[in-house]
Amino acid sequence: MPTPVRIESIAIGTELLTTERVDTHSIWIARRLMEMGLGLQRKTAIGDDREALAALFQESLPRSDLVICTGGLGPTFDDFTKEVWAEVLGAPLIDQPHLRREIEAFFAARQRPCPPNNAKQALMPLGSEALPNPVGTAPGCWWEHQGRRIVMLPGPPQEMKRMWLDHIEPRLKNLFAAHRPTHTLRMLVGSVGESALEHRTAALRQRHGHLEWTILASLGQVELLARSTEVEALEAARRDFELELGEDRICTGEGTLESTVLDLLMARGETLALAESITGGRVAARLTAVPGASGAFLGGAVAYTPQAKLALAGLSEAQLAQGTVSAAVTEALAQGVKAKLGATWGLAITGNAGPTEDPHGPAPVGTSFFAVAGPHGTRTQHSHLPADRPDVQARSTTLALDFLRREMVRR
Repeated sequence: MPTPVRIESIAIGTELLTTERVDTHSIWIARRLMEMGLGLQRKTAIGDDREALAALFQESLPRSDLVICTGGLGPTFDDFTKEVWAEVLGAPLIDQPHLRREIEAFFAARQRPCPPNNAKQALMPLGSEALPNPVGTAPGCWWEHQGRRIVMLPGPPQEMKRMWLDHIEPRLKNLFAAHRPTHTLRMLVGSVGESALEHRTAALRQRHGHLEWTILASLGQVELLARSTEVEALEAARRDFELELGEDRICTGEGTLESTVLDLLMARGETLALAESITGGRVAARLTAVPGASGAFLGGAVAYTPQAKLALAGLSEAQLAQGTVSAAVTEALAQGVKAKLGATWGLAITGNAGPTEDPHGPAPVGTSFFAVAGPHGTRTQHSHLPADRPDVQARSTTLALDFLRREMVRR
C-alpha cells in the first residue's frame, strides 16, 4: 500500500466568512483529488488577516505533505498570500520580468491600461515556480520546501480550475501514481427522508460493507454515496440498490432531479408547461438551468394572484372564492397551462408559504398542492411542510418536480 499523503486546503478571503460567499473550491479540489486516490485531511477558510494567515501557514507545514491555497493572489491591498508564505519561509520576493510582460499584454489585448498595483503579481518567492494564468493576471505558484509542497492558486473559479487542470493535477498524478483512483457510486433519491432511507437500506449497506457509505440530505431529496477503488464492487451495489429503491430513485450518477425530468421528456418526445404560484418561478429556473432544456420545456406562468389564476385556468369567480390553494384550483391550472401551450404535460403548484395565513382561502401555512395533467388525466398531491417561507418554497419546488417524474415513470 502506498503511504498516505497528508493534504490540506486553505481558502483565503474574508468574504468566505460571511453569508455572501461559500468556499466551493475545496469541494471541487477534493473531488479531483479523490479521482486520483488522494483526499483532503483538513480544510480551512480564513479571512484576510496577515497574522492569522501566518499562524495557519506555520501550523500547516509540519502536519501536511501538500498545502493547497486558493485566493489572495490579486493586485489589491488585501491580497497577500505570496507575501505571507515568503515571510513564513524566510524567502525574498523576486520580480519576474516575464510575468510583468504577460500581465501588461493581458491588459493591452483588452485595450486597457495596466494599473500600477498589478505589478505586485509579478513578484514570486525565491525558489518557487510561477504557474501561468491564461485567463487572468494572477500567476499561481508551485513551491517545494524541505520535503513539503505548497500550491497557491488564484481565487476566481475559472482561473483556479484552469490552473489546476493544466499544471497541478498532472504533477500530482506523476508524483502519486501508486495511489489507486477512488470511484463513486451516487444515487439521488426523492421524497424519502434521510432516516427512513438509512433504515431501509441498512441490510444492503451491510451486504456491501466493504464500500465507504455516506447519506446526504437536502430539501426534499437525499444522496446515497458509495466509494471504492473497486469498480466491480460499486457496480454490484448499484444493481442491488436500484432494485431496492425502485421509482424512489431519481437517477444514478451526476444527474439532478430537473435534468432527469428533462431527459425523460426528451426521450419520449414529450413537452412540459408550468403554472407556478407558491414557488414563484423556482421550478422554471431549475429546469432552464439545464443546458438544452428548450428541447422539452415550453414555458409557463407565475400565476400568483387570484386574477392571474382566473385568467390562466378559466375558473369561475365562485370557485376562486372558495380558496386559491386547493386541489381543484391546482388541477385547473395544470390543465389550463397544458392546453394553452399545447404541452404533453402540465404541472401546477399552489400553496401558502407563510408567514401569515392565506388571505384568499383557508389553507394553513406550509400547505402545498401539486397537480400533473398528462395524456391519461390529471392527478394531484398534497403536502404540509412545517418550515419557514424559503424552506417551504424550496421543498415545494422539489416535491412538485418529483411528483411529475413519478407520474411520467408510472405512465
